Formats: sequence, C-alpha cells, structure tokens
Amino acid sequence: MSMLDRREIFDYLECSLIDNYYEPPISFEGLSRIFRAAAHHSSAIYVKRNILSSTFVPHKLLSRQDFDRFALNFLIFGNAYLERRKNGLNKTISLKSIPAKLTRRGEDLATYSLLHAGFDSVPFTFQKGQVFHLLEPDINQEIYGLPEYLAAMTAILLNELATLFRRKYYLNGSHAGYILYINDTINFQDIDNLREQLKSSKGLGNFRNLLLYSPNGKKDGIQTIPLSEAAAKDEFLNIKNVSRDDMLAAHRVPPQLMGIMQQNVGGFGDVQKAANVFICKELHPLQHKMQQLNEWLGEEVIQFTPYALNRIKNKI
Repeated sequence: MSMLDRREIFDYLECSLIDNYYEPPISFEGLSRIFRAAAHHSSAIYVKRNILSSTFVPHKLLSRQDFDRFALNFLIFGNAYLERRKNGLNKTISLKSIPAKLTRRGEDLATYSLLHAGFDSVPFTFQKGQVFHLLEPDINQEIYGLPEYLAAMTAILLNELATLFRRKYYLNGSHAGYILYINDTINFQDIDNLREQLKSSKGLGNFRNLLLYSPNGKKDGIQTIPLSEAAAKDEFLNIKNVSRDDMLAAHRVPPQLMGIMQQNVGGFGDVQKAANVFICKELHPLQHKMQQLNEWLGEEVIQFTPYALNRIKNKI
C-alpha cells in the first residue's frame, strides 16, 4: 500500500498503552522475521555488526558477546537495551544485553519491562535507572526507535516472494514449459507412450530426459515450442536485481563488501576506497551513537579502535 494512499490508516500506528507499558508502533515480531527474508538485507546488517564488533574494545563491564547482541538489536529493531547490574554497595558490576524484541517501555517512560516468549506470563519490570535505552529517533513518536531500512521493506518482501515463487515453480513440476509439436509419421502407440513419459516427468524428479525413436523422421518433424519460460526467467532476474538495489540503497553498504558479483565490465571500482568511504560515512556515526552509553553511565565503557584495512591485513 502506498504511504500516501489512505493515509488515515497510519494514524493508528501509535504506541498504544497496554498493561502499564507501551506497545511499539510496528511489530517487532515482524521485523525479526523480515531479518532473514532476503539475503542482501541480513547480509548488510551483519556487515555492520561484524565491523563494529571487530573494532570494539572489550571492557570489564561489557563483554564482546553482549556488545554483539546490543549492536545486532539496534541494527534490526532500531532499539537496544543494556541492563546495569549492581552489587550490594550499589556499584555497577556488569552490563547485560536485553532482547529488544521483548522489551517494552513503561507508562512513566522511566521503567522497562521484559516480556516472556509466550506472552502469557507477567512481564518482569526492571527498577528505574537500571536499563539503558539506545534508540534510532522516529519522527512520529519518541517512545521507541525505528530502524533506518523501513523504506525498503516492500523491496525485501518482494525479493522474498520472487524467490519463493521460483522455488515453488520448480518444486511443482506441473507447469507448461513448452508445447511438443509433432508432424512426423509416428504411430499412435508411440504417441501414447510419449504422453505417458511426459506425465510421469512431473513432480519430484522432473526435468528428466526423454527418448523418441523415429527412423524415417524429417527435419523439424518434432519440435518443442517454449511458452513463457524465457520471459518468466528474465522477469525473475529483474525483480531480484531491482529489489536488491533498493535494499543496498537503504542500508548504504557497498556491494563489494557483501560478496556481490559485478555484472558489467567496469565492476564496482576499488574495494578499499569503497570500504574507507563506508567506514567514514556509516560506521563512525554508528559508533558515536553507541557511545551514548558512556554519557549515561559516566564511564568510558564503549570504545573503538580505528578501522584500517592495511593494519588488519598486516596483522593477519
């Protein structure tokens, strides 16, 4: 549905208050499923997470594993949470990542609750000041963040549907791929045998070879006339390529870093230059956002080492 068509429907996409906590404006369950709907979508997110993880300096309060969870949650949901655990002296001893998919913000906006996976138990409510919330700002509300790639959701779903359609197309095996045209002198028994062979080639194990013996046959006496296979193949590739480009535009990840093969002679250009521009324009802003934790906690917990391709190459 177009964003400007029947726009009054989107007035209902607000953070409704349920059981003393706010529901997010978009289904986080849906975002978690879309994460694995298209290869280029998940690959772009993993590229950012892996580079962030490689430059992160582990801290005694925040392990690399918890940071990886924290970064992945932020890139997928536009929200990431860390629980501050304290000892008996009210001193912070560790920071643990909380699943953003199941975390909800309280009515007073200062408390957070963790839902259970079954959604049938009483949520666990954290104490005030115990949870750090990093969010990607939204223009319509200020309770939850939203990820940057929402504009590419239709492209992600289209890419998934095209792949599923193609897979079902081959698994079905009963599509009319061609017309078998015979104008040669073949007896009816051979025609019936050929018809049975064609019927038995449907379903699993299709695309098998057939043998037809015609000793007195003429040139072009037996022909196969394709129907829509070539057109369907070309349309499938166009849909995949166009939706892929939309996803890459939303994530702003150079295709060289995602293992995409170039389709033109010129290629994608220098991969090192593309990586350096990507680090400068995309990775550094992400690092600065995540360092908001340092301001909240009053301690330099999240720190990063400079990302340099030459240094990594020499180190390896």
